[in-house]
Amino acid sequence: METVSSPEVFLHIKVVMGMVISLSLARVLTGLAGIVQHPGKAKVYPVHLGWALSLFLFIIHIWWWEYRLQAVPVIGFGIYLFLVCFCSLFFLLCALLFPASLDEYGGYEEYFISRRKWFFGILALIYAVDILDTAIKGHERILSLGWEYPARNIIYIILCAIAAWTPNRRFHAAFVIANLVYQVSFIFRLYDVLG
Repeated sequence: METVSSPEVFLHIKVVMGMVISLSLARVLTGLAGIVQHPGKAKVYPVHLGWALSLFLFIIHIWWWEYRLQAVPVIGFGIYLFLVCFCSLFFLLCALLFPASLDEYGGYEEYFISRRKWFFGILALIYAVDILDTAIKGHERILSLGWEYPARNIIYIILCAIAAWTPNRRFHAAFVIANLVYQVSFIFRLYDVLG
């Protein structure tokens, strides 16, 4: 079997991952546009909108970060499959956030709270898989992120487990607000410039 150079493999993988990530972004943007187009159709829930904004940031951050895949010397089918599945988790999360129909629910609040176990379960899975994704980029990369990166992921997994369990609206509001503040801080402190 002929070996293909790393830049060509990286470009091929980047295109496939970009398609899946694009579908995720499209789902969030279409959902938000639907709220603007038909404001009276479904009652808006600020926590739901906060998670939509969070997913938008998370998705573009992941796509920004995946540029570092070009540093991986050899990418086999297993890593390729892993990366496509990782990106697919974001699409699944976006599809859960904006369902095709809310006819069975009284609005986004009722829908979001009823689907919180799925939403936060998948979000926790994303944070767990993100550790593996970072490990693919090399041990040095994980070490360069310091203690904050693994601590962040572990804390998010715990908070997602709590959010999946509790319907407490105050907890959900506090979680999404703290998440957005931290997420913006994390991105600009650790990932502002590719290098």
